[in-house]
Amino acid sequence: MSVAAALFLGISAVLVCTVGAPNGSAGPALTASWTVYHGATDGSGVAAGITSVDLSRRAWTSPALDGQLYGQPLVSGDHVFVATENDTVYALNAFDGAVAWSTHLGTPVPSSSLPCGDISPTVGITGTPVIDETRGEIFVVDDELVGGRPAHELSGLDSGSGKVELHQDVDPGGATPSALLQRTGLTLDAGRVVFGYGGNYGDCSTYRGWVMSVPEAGGTPATFGVDTGPGESQGAVWMGGAAPVIDGAGNIWVSVGNGSVTSSSHAYDDSDSVLELSPALTLLQYFAPSSWAADNGRDLDLSTGPALLGDGQVVAAGKSRIAYLLDAHTLGGIGGQQARLAGACSDDIDGGVAVEGTAVYLPCLAGPVAVQASATPPGLRLLWHSSAGGGPPVVAGGRVWTIGQDGEVYGLDPATGNVVVQASVGAVSNHFPTPSFGAGLMLVPTSASVVAFAASGGDTTTTTGGATSTTAHPPTTTGTTATPASTGSPGLSGWAIAGIVIGGLAVAGALAWLLSRRRRRAT
Repeated sequence: MSVAAALFLGISAVLVCTVGAPNGSAGPALTASWTVYHGATDGSGVAAGITSVDLSRRAWTSPALDGQLYGQPLVSGDHVFVATENDTVYALNAFDGAVAWSTHLGTPVPSSSLPCGDISPTVGITGTPVIDETRGEIFVVDDELVGGRPAHELSGLDSGSGKVELHQDVDPGGATPSALLQRTGLTLDAGRVVFGYGGNYGDCSTYRGWVMSVPEAGGTPATFGVDTGPGESQGAVWMGGAAPVIDGAGNIWVSVGNGSVTSSSHAYDDSDSVLELSPALTLLQYFAPSSWAADNGRDLDLSTGPALLGDGQVVAAGKSRIAYLLDAHTLGGIGGQQARLAGACSDDIDGGVAVEGTAVYLPCLAGPVAVQASATPPGLRLLWHSSAGGGPPVVAGGRVWTIGQDGEVYGLDPATGNVVVQASVGAVSNHFPTPSFGAGLMLVPTSASVVAFAASGGDTTTTTGGATSTTAHPPTTTGTTATPASTGSPGLSGWAIAGIVIGGLAVAGALAWLLSRRRRRAT
């Protein structure tokens, strides 16, 4: 063997063991991208392949950004994307959180110029953006001043550079832009960007709920309006920030808030409902509680993203604190539910859901709720209700993850709802913060920055009660958590350390061989 060959083998051992080492037993591919609210257009909120989330130290914390974060971070390639209420879109480096690029789209709307609301001091980009990786483009709806007046613009930016490729007005015809809030996440459906509109917090002024569908290349939007009859208004499509849900046929599912009609003797107005729309935004079918008119009068509307189960059932809930089980093939109209579960939560249930099989994790503001759906006979059963967190849940690494208004991120046991791990991340801006996963990270939005923790598909996990445990520290009894380390990359993995050791031994062997050859020649 030559010296060069020996050195080559040593270096190769390092590269194989640190870069190409196996990452545990075969299973679902590790989530690399997170390009839409809750990770998929079906809104399932599950990060595949992740078995371990390390909360013992931060991987990194981004710099302070120029406005509040209301949307969920997205991941594509080696960038993490967020958008602010100052109408700025950021791409952060996934390896250290530094700003790769930022694009300021316009002047955000001062909250003092709006008829009501609870976002302050400015309203800019509120809904979670969406990324089309095929086009290499990220889409946002920004609320900005145009000619001194509020307007909603759909902007498409090159995800690699931040260059603006699309910027067009998307306010519905005849609407008052200052009365509308674009709160839902954005999603994609057959080359179109789909999102919803509602009103500002307080339901002031006159507005209607809308579902919008705009070609990705720009063009005339398709629209579906709620409460469009004479004298009708409201019916927000807001869903606590969740995105419209796209099913396997490309149909669009939304839940709708309270409308202005409060008498059941009045014709039904599509409010307080779950709607299925065609890709062209034609109403295909709907469900509304039999108490829809009374619910409208008490602001007790449906306000979760519809949970589409693999067996053809649907779960939806809202401010009435009632969860409804529906048949996706026959929603049944008014009072058409298969089953209902009253008292599922002690507070409003608003936002995106997470779905695993027939288990649905609901975003109760007092702490996530787990319900189990059954088909024969149709029914809903309360599994548990946690008192930790309260932001819309997602599932990864055998845990249910939720962010609380107390500035903590919690990992819950999916079987019991008990807190297994937690970490402090800092204050949040809105009532519905939700984490995301991608590029080997769990990403937590805070008020004006992003905190990242290492998430992997390694083979160092254990199982307890059928759930995969994380490597994070357990929660303390006082509610505090391990103090995060200073920002930086996670430590070396076991494979990396083994690779360094093996490579070092190979190099040392090569040097010893060379020394012995020289000694023999000298004698």
